[in-house]
Amino acid sequence: MLKVRIIPTLLLKGFGLVKGKSFNSWRRVGPVLPSIKVYNQRDVDELVILDIEASLNNEDIDYESIEDFIPDCFIPITIGGGIKNVDQVQKLLHVGADKISINTSSYVEPNLITKIANLHGTQSIVSSVDVRKVDQNKWICFSHSGTKSTSRDVIEWVRELEDRGAGEILLTSIDLDGTMKGYDLNLIEKVVSNIEIPVIASGGAGTYQHMFEAINLGGASGVAAASIFHFTEKTPTEAKKFLSKKGIFVRSNYKNT
Repeated sequence: MLKVRIIPTLLLKGFGLVKGKSFNSWRRVGPVLPSIKVYNQRDVDELVILDIEASLNNEDIDYESIEDFIPDCFIPITIGGGIKNVDQVQKLLHVGADKISINTSSYVEPNLITKIANLHGTQSIVSSVDVRKVDQNKWICFSHSGTKSTSRDVIEWVRELEDRGAGEILLTSIDLDGTMKGYDLNLIEKVVSNIEIPVIASGGAGTYQHMFEAINLGGASGVAAASIFHFTEKTPTEAKKFLSKKGIFVRSNYKNT
């Protein structure tokens, strides 16, 4: 059985990290490097760093900043934000990114996913899917950091992404983002049951129990979280201990006590 991953998410805006609610990222968290150094010591499986201004402002991702902090990151790292072509992907992989997250550009040029998969393998691509609930069992995908509706149904879209070569889906509920009220379990279960590739649940984690529910009830292969780690005393190590006691297989370096 594959082990579940715990994945902190860092949102890069300008020269620092931010966090907010429902993609309204106004609250300053601090510089990137100190956060990376903390997570190096906290038994996390991966880090996701997303430049949330790049796609909004039609800018290139900040390679210089990424090249500065990646050497200090000793865990696998996924980088995303404003990626529009294969050349950008190759630059990011060259400076040390392990995976590339793509959202907005995949709606404009869906074949970009296939091109990257053919060149670098499906394991290099994380398709980021941000959604809002519009009905009891219907969610619509949004691009440009959650500001533009694509009118694409989430189930149809994740199926297409899988067919085009995406290695996994980072699935975020915009409605629950930053609320710490729990993941959208119905959304997660619907997506997981319609595709074969791993689904990382994101948006709403406030307790370790929420993570357990996303995995046990939703079927997620991993849980991404931000506010719970930035603004509370909860840690990835304690999350893994909690999940392990609940019978969830986790990757872990901590010593059982």
